[in-house]
Amino acid sequence: MSTDEHDPVVTYEVRGAVAVIRLNRPRYRNAQNSRVTYALDAAFVRAVDDDDVKAIVLGGNGDHFCAGHDIGTPERDIDQSFERRAVIWWDHVGAEGVDSRFARESEVYLGMCRRWREIPKPVIAMVQGACIAGGLMLAWSCDFIVASADAFFQDPVVTMGIPGVEFFAHPWVTNPRAAKEMLYTGDRMSADRAYELGMVNHVVPREELEERTLAIAERIARMPRLGLALTKKAVNQAEDLQGMRAGMDSVFGLHHAAHAHNAEVGGDSLAGVTARTIRDGEKA
Repeated sequence: MSTDEHDPVVTYEVRGAVAVIRLNRPRYRNAQNSRVTYALDAAFVRAVDDDDVKAIVLGGNGDHFCAGHDIGTPERDIDQSFERRAVIWWDHVGAEGVDSRFARESEVYLGMCRRWREIPKPVIAMVQGACIAGGLMLAWSCDFIVASADAFFQDPVVTMGIPGVEFFAHPWVTNPRAAKEMLYTGDRMSADRAYELGMVNHVVPREELEERTLAIAERIARMPRLGLALTKKAVNQAEDLQGMRAGMDSVFGLHHAAHAHNAEVGGDSLAGVTARTIRDGEKA
């Protein structure tokens, strides 16, 4: 599947009682720019506002779920303003250094993922192929994950000198030792390994991924709406009482210390790492 600049970066369809939302930049392995972020947010709001939608599936068109944040495509839009919805802060455009990076990432990355984690309807991530860095954040914002057997999960940002992505859920979705291995090595984690660690709920053949995921969503959709919403809130609150939200806040500060260090000593907040660098590392 290929797209051009006029195609929607997110697609939306309703199948029975299930809204299916997909990232739609397959040419770039569904790398997430700000345009994608706000298109996803609009799609989630649309699904929540539709009383006939009882559950939501988040996927990606093409061979991959999401290859991470957009750090190098022609449509990278880091210098553009978008309507802020997740946090009350000033616009990053026109600011410099940490002032700019902190404002943008508080809104577009950490803030939005936290907003989506609180969607009152069940959200299932349907993951195939690559789920890298920012892709992890999208999947981890969902209630659980159904992955194809060929899916892999990876957070390679320690290669930038940065201690993990902004939505730092690693120790909670796996465990502290697995989180350290994942981050220290930057290696791919297979779907089977992610299942063993409890990060993934089901691993299915690629050709059955959509059918199996929708079947689970349809079963969930038969449950009472308020009961599902309150249950989701209960589990999320339990995670936060275990330190998830406070932990993310503390790591977000370390994340920006690393960006600032990179910019100070090398002039590039990403330490010269590009999408190609990450791809080449995957093949090594």
